[in-house]
Amino acid sequence: MPEASALLLDQLTLWLDDAKAEKVMSIALAGKSTMADAMMIASGNSDRHVGAIADQIQRKLKEIGIMSRAEGLETCDWVLIDTGDIIIHLFRPEVRDFYNLEKMWSGERPKDESTQH
Repeated sequence: MPEASALLLDQLTLWLDDAKAEKVMSIALAGKSTMADAMMIASGNSDRHVGAIADQIQRKLKEIGIMSRAEGLETCDWVLIDTGDIIIHLFRPEVRDFYNLEKMWSGERPKDESTQH
């Protein structure tokens, strides 16, 4: 992971902690996807909490000069914030359990059978 992404990941972890986000985790995407260097997953205890976390993260990103895009702010069940290098997923707990991104993205990528012969 590039140093700038690692530093941003550390900063995001602190900001999520400050916002009282729960069950914060990060997943390195190297070798799994080219869309970003890492993803973060965190929960808020209600839709209002998820929205407040998203607002705070976007404001802090803007303060340090990082532009981001967000989706899901209408309902705040699942808010995705895309910084380009890091994707942040903020969930209500039951929505996080339903989609279970941790399981989907934490596993190893299957080997391509056609290249093993």
